[in-house]
Amino acid sequence: MTYVVTENCIACKYTDCVEVCPVDCFHEGETTLVIHPDECIDCGVCEPECPAGAIRPDTEAGSEIWVAFNRKYASVWPVVTERKDPLPEAAIRDGATGKLGEFFPEDVASLLGKG
Repeated sequence: MTYVVTENCIACKYTDCVEVCPVDCFHEGETTLVIHPDECIDCGVCEPECPAGAIRPDTEAGSEIWVAFNRKYASVWPVVTERKDPLPEAAIRDGATGKLGEFFPEDVASLLGKG
């Protein structure tokens, strides 16, 4: 098992989780964070730290697309280890749906196996 960042982080980007990660496996993009699934040690300390509830175990139904998304971007985005302010509209965007398609439209088809 590993943990992955899911859609609710997109457009919010709370970074409370990065400070507690003992192996620095979080990577930062412009609008979201990801966890490198091959570096995560499955300790779970990050999951309760996320105010948006965006960190989930990869054993949950539907997590396959998030494992692929996290793996793809962890390989190109820089590691983040220090807490930063969330995005300006985080409180408004927290819980919104459709953010994957809005911010990463090029990934939707490939992650859903349609591309």
